[in-house]
Amino acid sequence: MNDTTPDSFHPEAGADGAVPFSRLTPETVLDALDGVLATTGVRTDGRLLPLNSYENRVYQVGVEDGPPVVAKFYRPERWSDAAILEEHAFVAELVAREIPAVPARVLEGSTLHSFDGFRFSVFERRGGRAPDLDRRDTLEWLGRFIGRIHAIGQTQDYAERPTLDIDTFGYEPRDFLLAHRFVPDDVRTAWETVMNLALDGVARAFERAGEIRALRVHGDCHPSNVLWTDAGPHFVDFDDSRMGPAIQDLWLLLPGDRAEASRALADLLAGYEDFCEFEPRELYLVEALRTLRLIHYQAWLARRWNDPAFPAAFPWFNTQRYWEERILEMREQIGAMQEGPLWPV
Repeated sequence: MNDTTPDSFHPEAGADGAVPFSRLTPETVLDALDGVLATTGVRTDGRLLPLNSYENRVYQVGVEDGPPVVAKFYRPERWSDAAILEEHAFVAELVAREIPAVPARVLEGSTLHSFDGFRFSVFERRGGRAPDLDRRDTLEWLGRFIGRIHAIGQTQDYAERPTLDIDTFGYEPRDFLLAHRFVPDDVRTAWETVMNLALDGVARAFERAGEIRALRVHGDCHPSNVLWTDAGPHFVDFDDSRMGPAIQDLWLLLPGDRAEASRALADLLAGYEDFCEFEPRELYLVEALRTLRLIHYQAWLARRWNDPAFPAAFPWFNTQRYWEERILEMREQIGAMQEGPLWPV
């Protein structure tokens, strides 16, 4: 952490200054699972494999005489119980409509449980590989399922989850980083200036797009959250699901090259529009949403820096070079937003 960051800033600290996940021991995980699985006549067998997750803590847990399950322990104070259950209900609705997603299991009459101060859910373990996004048929297949997800997502709004917009993913993260003095003094002015210019570009993109309907979206539909098998894709980790524009679940699957992205988007939409109408004005938002994601990511790392998992996994964060690279990154995004949409709108 740079020298300008107050020592008193502990975004993840509890009242005693301890990071909450530090108390989540293997014994606690197994005891929690045994408690809810007991009603099904199943017990854990002691095997525990941490899975790749930083926001929450996720484990593959072995059970006696059966396939392992996946347990997700939610980061304290990130979502309310109602917001978590709202996401669970959306995924269950998708599964009921035969859309390949992975719902939380109902145990003891609920999909959300608590143990020793932690909230957690249990999921069926599903394997798979990353989708081959170079194939047109793969992109069309993904587009069809995303279209089906959105056809259901637009039938009602979230009541407990926020909307992905310039306020929540742009202005608020910028203000947080400035208020807590994460940006070093010698690059602070340059960072703030380019950040404001980038957010002005985002605002112009939303103005060009006009009134865009927000719907329930996956929210983080990048290739790692789509697992592929011979039967096709299934969608995992709806933890970031919120209200947002439809294009949010499409642009994360596009390659970085502009010409290739245009071709890939055409293939995605060829499948998507079989099930859900796409508003072309949303194409103004592709680079704007990328910009917001990059800004939000900076603040996400800062908010979690007191979690020991983060300095170990992201040692490059909050160095002088890190902030200098973010300035260059924002300048590139300003240029990308000025290029306009992938297709004429």
